[in-house]
Amino acid sequence: MTSQNVVVADRNSGINLAIAVHVTNSSIFTTAAQKPPAAPGGYISISRKKLLKNLEISGGARFNAWVDSMRTSSPTHVKSTPSVNDDHCSWILHHPSALEMFEQIIDASKGKQIVMFLDYDGTLSPIVDDPDRAFMPKQMRATVRKLARFFPTAIVSGRCRDKVYNFVRLAELYYAGSHGMDIKGPAKGSKYKKGSEGVVFQAGSEFLPMIDEVYKELVEKTKTTAGAKVENNKFCLSVHYRCVDEMKWSGLAQVVKSVLKEYPKLRLTRGRKVLEIRPTIKWDKGKALEFLLESLGFANCTDVFPVYIGDDRTDEDAFKVLRERGQGFGILVSKFPKDTSASYSLQEPTQVMDFLQRLVEWKRGSLSRPFEGLR
Repeated sequence: MTSQNVVVADRNSGINLAIAVHVTNSSIFTTAAQKPPAAPGGYISISRKKLLKNLEISGGARFNAWVDSMRTSSPTHVKSTPSVNDDHCSWILHHPSALEMFEQIIDASKGKQIVMFLDYDGTLSPIVDDPDRAFMPKQMRATVRKLARFFPTAIVSGRCRDKVYNFVRLAELYYAGSHGMDIKGPAKGSKYKKGSEGVVFQAGSEFLPMIDEVYKELVEKTKTTAGAKVENNKFCLSVHYRCVDEMKWSGLAQVVKSVLKEYPKLRLTRGRKVLEIRPTIKWDKGKALEFLLESLGFANCTDVFPVYIGDDRTDEDAFKVLRERGQGFGILVSKFPKDTSASYSLQEPTQVMDFLQRLVEWKRGSLSRPFEGLR
């Protein structure tokens, strides 16, 4: 069990209250005891081998399986064959386009407060070779700014919170960096902001010296691997291998494994061409979503409709929370079939922008007809 400090501004008095949150294996917040809703058409299993989940790097067989999963996750390995095309059609049937199902989504949200949660890389910005150049297009920024005028909006990313803020540069949003381990509320301009300080939360602060130590060691030991980049996201580390020759992936993973042997309090997970190193505490994007709903006063409400849009396997934690709550839904951004707990799909960030723009246009229309729209 890990104790964390949380500062939440009281909405009535404006006084900031410091409370201790104990992070255990169970959720720290009360969730609706509802049966998770089925996705449109229910779940399916795609025919290609299911990607290994929660795989520990130990032993030759497990290590080889880990490297195989790194290769499988690469879109370059998805071949256009009849069976794969059939899988894609079946997958889309069960995870339809959020754009095509927009009217049904709006119908499901009527009478409820929509709250938006958005991943950054691959969702608001395109995936690029250099993670330091993952800039959000100007039109996307303008769309997100409009979105935040009508709905509480949070960016939930594996990146360092400060780095994500520098990419987005919208002070009216909530930001959850380092997979939700570093959260801060709006600096200004949000009608949903509580008090003068807003919401501040940092999980795993005691791990910061260890993470800095591992970062320096990984930078040193990976510098001979061309294309490898180690990113310090403050509460976690990312080892990017997008620009590494595929023949070198196994060696890079072995280097990371060897470093982490000396740090049992850190764990290794995998994202889109990135190895993620995080503290072994029960905190993830799903927990961040619950915390933000609690901070907004929606923890036990039945009239809230959370929408989470993300493209990576780390976003699955948030998709699962929404299913368990029986509220809202997740949208997976992917051009290829993936095992997911999301209900809907979009193919790329341009479609995400189209979806967000339609939400804004719909909300504007509902405000011009107040008795037909949301509160």
